Amino acid sequence: MRFDIHTLDEFELSGRTVLCRVDINQPINRETGTLESIARIEACVPTIEELSGKGARVVLLAHQGSDIEYKNFYTTAPHAKVLAELMGREVQFIDDVCGPAARAKIKALENGDILLLDNVRFLSEEQTLFELKLRLTHEQQAKTLLVQKLAPLADLYVCDAFAAAHRDQPSLCAFEQVLPSAMGRLFEQEFCVLSGLMEKPERPCTFVLGGAKIADAFLMMETVLSRGVADKVLTGGLVANILLAAKGEEIGSGSMDFILGSNYGEFIGKGKAVYSRYADKIMLPEDLAYVENGRRREAEVGLIPADVTLTDIGSKAAKAYADAILSARTVFVNGPMGIFERAETELGTKAVWDALGKTSAYTVVGGGDSIAATAKYQKTEEISYICTGGGALIRFLSGEELPAVKALRHAARAFG
Repeated sequence: MRFDIHTLDEFELSGRTVLCRVDINQPINRETGTLESIARIEACVPTIEELSGKGARVVLLAHQGSDIEYKNFYTTAPHAKVLAELMGREVQFIDDVCGPAARAKIKALENGDILLLDNVRFLSEEQTLFELKLRLTHEQQAKTLLVQKLAPLADLYVCDAFAAAHRDQPSLCAFEQVLPSAMGRLFEQEFCVLSGLMEKPERPCTFVLGGAKIADAFLMMETVLSRGVADKVLTGGLVANILLAAKGEEIGSGSMDFILGSNYGEFIGKGKAVYSRYADKIMLPEDLAYVENGRRREAEVGLIPADVTLTDIGSKAAKAYADAILSARTVFVNGPMGIFERAETELGTKAVWDALGKTSAYTVVGGGDSIAATAKYQKTEEISYICTGGGALIRFLSGEELPAVKALRHAARAFG
């Protein structure tokens, strides 16, 4: 047992039917029906191979697509094909989640077989609106259709979906109420790495926070600074823009319009409070970039034109951030410095990732955009650890007990 949660080492798997929740949600090209990334699928392969190799009948549950709008949902059929290619063996698939066809398929499995069910978010109980509006307890979730239909067919539940562990949904939190449960190897690994980052990072410990997910970034920033985890926080993207605005600096009308139009205005006040407390530990960019007539332009803070939209940190800031990363012993990165998908606005992000590739520090990268930047700049092999999580990662580092973690701990108590 680790972190008061059972691991796979504690269970006999041969001949057992195992429900394994994975997070293999990936961008999909809907015209071709193919996945544009397979990073999360690759990450969960070790757990699936171990379960199958030890003779379990493996039933995989997964979601695909944004859980707010139904039009974003997509079948998990392409994922089964990718899994089969990665593992060099058959991975069965059925376009059903918990209906008669799926249950019959599960009952027909033999030892070592692997079956991927279709997208669990085709069920209303797995959707965000269901989660947020009804706010069912984990005990109430155990009475939902998914759990009532599948739990009787299983001997064990395994959660390997750390990236989705912040969601309070039946496929993540309800099976633990009725079945012996364990965390998978990926879940265990991510839990260990992030716990170490929070508890005993090598000093100096530097956090690099950028991107546009402001609520998450501010939550993390306040936590790591107030707990003394971070010795320095480097800011980019919208995070930096809001902090600069909080200081009363000009950030351009386009940037300000975006902040106010996205209902992020409240964070200017929060930024002022955070910066006033931790100004000695927060690094703001000394210059920033914008695009004018298709060309990159840079200006120092205090000299930024009033009518521009900031799209990246500037060259001086990029060098200062790179130097800070190279002098650190632990570095955590969540979010790019600017719009790194475009050549004229990628300088800051590229500089940060180049430094990540060179530093001797222990480096952790997390979040979808950060993983995409790691792939773009071909730094996958140089990064010490790439975390699959986005929202779960942020909430874990903010000190929150994730719903799936809470459920797994309950199962450890309830089923010995």
